[in-house]
Amino acid sequence: MKIFITADHHFHHKNIIEYCKRPFKTVEEMDNIMTEKWNKKVGKDDLVIHLGDFALGNKEKVKETREKLNGTIVLIKGNHDRVNEGFIVVRDSIQIGNLLFSHRPIPKGEVQKGCINVHGHIHEKESLSGINVSVEKTDYEPIPLEELEKKINERASMKKDKKVEMGV
Repeated sequence: MKIFITADHHFHHKNIIEYCKRPFKTVEEMDNIMTEKWNKKVGKDDLVIHLGDFALGNKEKVKETREKLNGTIVLIKGNHDRVNEGFIVVRDSIQIGNLLFSHRPIPKGEVQKGCINVHGHIHEKESLSGINVSVEKTDYEPIPLEELEKKINERASMKKDKKVEMGV
């Protein structure tokens, strides 16, 4: 079993294409491409931690979308999530090791020392307080936990190198 992380798919949300300048002509194209990318990476027995804003729509529409996707989904509820069926639902956040997963970015001062906030919600913007895994940042597909950890280590190494350069 592999673990994947993702956020902010906004399946069925036509206006998100314009709001976030997504590279899709229609909502159907967006939904189909994101579903294909998901299923190419995620196997039936894998776990996906979805950091909110999975889909818009009624219960049937969201359920239909959920059923097309591989894996078990842990959903940390985002501000657009209204349907809970088909998910393991978490209200605010979960912590695995030193990774604190949430929908919205958590202010740095509220994150326990040594922890890294992994979040969505801000779409294409850079995170000021953690790691943004909105689909706009991950080529519209879930990323393996190992890849996320690698990015975190690279980022930490770059910060360390920068401090050395500055004589700190």
